[in-house]
Amino acid sequence: MLNYAHRGYSAKYPENTKLAFQKAIDTLGCDGIELDVHETKDGELVVIHDATLDRTCVNMKGYVRDYTMEKLQEADMSGAFSGKCEPQKLMTLREYLEMIAPTPLLTNIEIKTDEIEYPEIEEKVVALVKEFDLVDRVIISSFNHYTLKRVKELCPEMKVGALTGARLIDMAGYAKTQGFDAMHPLCRSITPEIAKELISSGVETNVWGIDGAESIRRMFKAGVTAVIGDDPELITRIRQDMEEEEDWPLGWSMCGYDE
Repeated sequence: MLNYAHRGYSAKYPENTKLAFQKAIDTLGCDGIELDVHETKDGELVVIHDATLDRTCVNMKGYVRDYTMEKLQEADMSGAFSGKCEPQKLMTLREYLEMIAPTPLLTNIEIKTDEIEYPEIEEKVVALVKEFDLVDRVIISSFNHYTLKRVKELCPEMKVGALTGARLIDMAGYAKTQGFDAMHPLCRSITPEIAKELISSGVETNVWGIDGAESIRRMFKAGVTAVIGDDPELITRIRQDMEEEEDWPLGWSMCGYDE
């Protein structure tokens, strides 16, 4: 079960910032990072979850798409951690990829087109991932499944995962029919039976909405491919405990970290 840091190490540091990403990179047993991408007024890809700055920016409000990148350089993305850490700049996707490329970690890029359709954002994301030669270490996810279809048309070898908050009927069949490599369901919507069906069909199962230790244990037992959670240290600790209980063979590897 892979361990993705949701928006970086967001349990203890400002989400989707350089600080949160670096702390995730430094966490033993963290296999990857999940982040979100929107687009600025002048077409720059930026790492932020919401369509607006309102929740996570200390000193600016409004839609990301209404600002140029030059103006957004003034944004302090410390959010709820304001005063507890240095001010955090809004990162571009390019800056993130420069940061992650030298590491062994995987990346889940969520393209945020479920609320706003950014023209040709899929082309820009794919081109940037290719520029850094990271196609084999990136999976693209979105609640907008048309976005995933466009990514697959642009780059068939790029993995894509369909985000959903519902317990879909025949989730594996849907993924296979649409040509998706993975499903990214809400944690509470997954049962061991659904996970088994997905995995046996060759569909990766990467769950989000992890809300504590018990949900991590439940997902481990269900056999999901990955969990996407705010606290990668907690996931590492519980995963190690569960592996010991399951008597996993020595030498099992966590994306470059051998136990």
